[in-house]
Amino acid sequence: MTAPTARHPAPTIALHWLMALLIISAFFLGLTVADMPLSPTKFKWVAWHKWLGVTVLGLLALRLLLRALLSAPALPESMSAHAKTMAKLGHAALYALMLAVPLTGWLMSSAYGFPVVYLKLIALPDLVAKNKELGDALREVHVLLNWALAAAVAGHVLAALKHQLVDRDKLLARMSLRRS
Repeated sequence: MTAPTARHPAPTIALHWLMALLIISAFFLGLTVADMPLSPTKFKWVAWHKWLGVTVLGLLALRLLLRALLSAPALPESMSAHAKTMAKLGHAALYALMLAVPLTGWLMSSAYGFPVVYLKLIALPDLVAKNKELGDALREVHVLLNWALAAAVAGHVLAALKHQLVDRDKLLARMSLRRS
């Protein structure tokens, strides 16, 4: 076993876990409402799904700002160059998908003519004109990107567990909610 690696700054850790919770919640809420018949409950849950997506988008902006201001700790020297490259590519994919998924949802809502009103308080602008065919295409893209994000998150979790349980390099401690 190796010594613990340096930790991420506390705001980064808090945002990581908050966003993980919100993304997982939005994913399962989206799966739940996808096949529901039209009803007041469906409209309410779709609104919550949109609110989660907009919140993720806002927190992503904050997280990118923090990433620019607060440097991440270096990866362990014990990691191979290939593993470090894969970690960087995996994180880039996660960031790109955390941006693309809510944006395609917002675009889809706009194309279908359903406004996004964040928390019933802030009407967000339509990003495209109403166009059912575009909405249908964006729905397919949104669904595919969600599954890609789910796969990327699963890969991220599996890599973290591999580092913790197989490599025993304590890499998971970098993002732990509790100090070890």
